[in-house]
Amino acid sequence: MGGALLVLVLSGCGNEAGPTPKQGGEPGPDALPTKLDALTADQCYASPRTQLPKGCEKYVTEVANVPGTARKRADDRDPQLVTEADKLDTAVKAFRSAGCTTVPDAGGPCTQALVDVAAALSGLKKQVDARPTTG
Repeated sequence: MGGALLVLVLSGCGNEAGPTPKQGGEPGPDALPTKLDALTADQCYASPRTQLPKGCEKYVTEVANVPGTARKRADDRDPQLVTEADKLDTAVKAFRSAGCTTVPDAGGPCTQALVDVAAALSGLKKQVDARPTTG
């Protein structure tokens, strides 16, 4: 009986261990400026016309997380930020739908998709940088 009571007491403590960690993978809205700074330092952003599309797969994967975070940051108060997030989403989808993760040479639709991703990322970053961090 004493063992069963101890198990019940200990299992109750598990719920009070602290806050539940947030789901991983996507930074919170306030981490967005830092993430954008990192992404805009990438060579796939800085010189998309000279990059091998398949070499930018990881970059595009990281960029793909940004629109959702930007929409959370906009929180219905910033329609322009939502518009920029939509543009970025469209550019990422174009890269992926063209099968660019396996294209070994620069040029063609995959390079154009990287140029579009960079332009959309730049527009979104401009909107984020123009606004203070939310609380």
